[in-house]
Amino acid sequence: MTAITSLLGRLRWTFADGLTLVGRELGRLRQEPGQIIAALIFPVIMVVLFGYVFGSAIAVPGGGDYREYLMPGLFAMVTFTAVQGVMGRTAADASRGVMDRFRSMPMARLAVMFGHTGADSLIGVPLLAAMALTGLLVGWQPHRGPIPTAGAFLLFMLLRYALSWAGAYVGLVAKNEQTVAQLAPLFLPVTMVSNAFVPTGGMPGWLRFVANWNPVSALTAASRDLFGNPGMAASGHTPWPLAHPVATVLLWSAALLVVFVPLSLRAYLRTGR
Repeated sequence: MTAITSLLGRLRWTFADGLTLVGRELGRLRQEPGQIIAALIFPVIMVVLFGYVFGSAIAVPGGGDYREYLMPGLFAMVTFTAVQGVMGRTAADASRGVMDRFRSMPMARLAVMFGHTGADSLIGVPLLAAMALTGLLVGWQPHRGPIPTAGAFLLFMLLRYALSWAGAYVGLVAKNEQTVAQLAPLFLPVTMVSNAFVPTGGMPGWLRFVANWNPVSALTAASRDLFGNPGMAASGHTPWPLAHPVATVLLWSAALLVVFVPLSLRAYLRTGR
């Protein structure tokens, strides 16, 4: 009983410290409104650019409107940007000695990373809302009702949170904002080599294999199904990740958390040594 009470006390301590640091991260963003405005404008630009500039040149599998095919892929793309944001903020704290100061304070060890990743999850809510509103204005809409639609957005938030831990780890290891900025373009191929913007059926065999097992493809396929938007045309064997996209997203999220939560904690404790 004493052990359980002690464990609950440590959990409350970690949660309270984590919420304090979530507030710190959100407060820092309020002092830099340019970042918030840029983050909100980016999804809108993506909808307009892909929906109107490229949309007329791409045929939707099985017919239908390309913007309805596109929107789940753009949601998935914005979800993946969580890696870059957390990377930059974590690397900035590491390079300026903020992490050293946190380690010297009487706070829970996991609270700092919880603050970064929790704040990013909250930041993701208005980004998804801005993109959804823009999508509705250009003709996209979910067709399967409020519960499946809410399920799709919960999947976006879950994978974003899991990816934010990967971003926190990379930011701690890099320890330099310039290095992180140079790494950011490397994440673009991950979103492009997927079914987010075009079907994977026309890709070479090896590239199609990579795209089908890409978590961005699973998230896109799952949200298309939950939204009731057009997806990949059935042609031959459907790979397991795309045949079971919701389960695949849950597995990817669990795997990312299992790997990067302990790695991030260890990197945080070793920062500056």
